[in-house]
Amino acid sequence: MTIQTRSLSAIANDIKNDWQKVNYAAVPYLDAMLELESINDKYYHDTAHSVVAYFLANAGTYRGDKAKQLKSELKLLQRRA
Repeated sequence: MTIQTRSLSAIANDIKNDWQKVNYAAVPYLDAMLELESINDKYYHDTAHSVVAYFLANAGTYRGDKAKQLKSELKLLQRRA
């Protein structure tokens, strides 16, 4: 059985549309995720895995049901990598 996952850019787009006031420290990582498709991609010299990790580290103020679901989706991608 193959599990279908969404691209990082699709998840990032949902976050950008939902998170009204993005924490300034999370902005560069959110912007980077908008350019990535897979957790195995690279963003310049950084791995997508590290970009997601840094985003999650700076997304503590992103709260709510939608935030919980989207951050869980990112964490699941990290675990599968």
